[in-house]
Amino acid sequence: MNLLDVKNLFVEYKTSSPTSGEKTVYAVSDLSLCVKKGEVYSIAGESGCGKSTFIKAVLRLIPSKSGEINFEGNDILKMDKKALKDFRCKAQMIFQNPYASLNPKMTVFDTLKEPLEINFKGLKKEDYISKVKEIAKSVGLKDEDLKKYPHEFSGGQRQRIAIARALILKPALVFADEPVSALDVSIQGQIINLLNDLKSSLGLTFVFISHDLNVIRYISDRVGIMYLGEMVEEGLVEDIFSNAKHPYTQALLSANPNSETEKIILQGELPSPLNPPAGCKFHTRCSFAKEICKTQKPKTTYFSDDHYAKCHLFT
Repeated sequence: MNLLDVKNLFVEYKTSSPTSGEKTVYAVSDLSLCVKKGEVYSIAGESGCGKSTFIKAVLRLIPSKSGEINFEGNDILKMDKKALKDFRCKAQMIFQNPYASLNPKMTVFDTLKEPLEINFKGLKKEDYISKVKEIAKSVGLKDEDLKKYPHEFSGGQRQRIAIARALILKPALVFADEPVSALDVSIQGQIINLLNDLKSSLGLTFVFISHDLNVIRYISDRVGIMYLGEMVEEGLVEDIFSNAKHPYTQALLSANPNSETEKIILQGELPSPLNPPAGCKFHTRCSFAKEICKTQKPKTTYFSDDHYAKCHLFT
């Protein structure tokens, strides 16, 4: 069953400067994906490819130009204020930087109680206390930690607090945007294992973003590879890491320090979303590019029910 189903999503916004005037940023282009209930769906790609923009669009933190975003069968883009508030109880976010995402003036208890107060105003004081203690314990925090402020914790502990805040409303879907990239390497494994444990114990579904392909390989069920606002390849984690088809996916995997394959050096920088290339957007950096790549968008080629790539090499 698909918990989240995104179809032909476009996200564009305007930017302006005194010298160049108003321009359009093509942040997400014709993106479609589905997230199955109970899985970890990871999105990988270079900085600036639209991963975080996609999440913000799903949560309706930014407007979408067109497309459908269905959650439990209901189109998020058509929800009124009440329906949107209910949806946001069921879909929560873990931010990248726990140093910036927590209010330094609030204790841990107040931080975790606040979502309950906003969404469940009829709860008694003892209910607030029991729910806060329960979620704090599940992420490895002690009762005495609830009286402390964020500055009294390490980075890993702060991220545990942020995770608890995201989960206290018992969401069905959790977006994790680079949740370990701001942490020491020694702590990253602990947080990833915690997320895995919580997924199993609470029946969570994750959309996970990371630059670290080792993390993605460890935690994911399925992986989508994103390039300049488009999904260029998608498959089960073993398909992507053992049988990658798209040249961009192969280049990303070869850049992994643990990769045993020959390094693929991409030419040039990621093109600007202000002026994306025509045809296949990757053709300006692809060593396999043909004339057709410069003018025509590649069609989707399926290698199995769960594995596809968009590349003229297969059409």
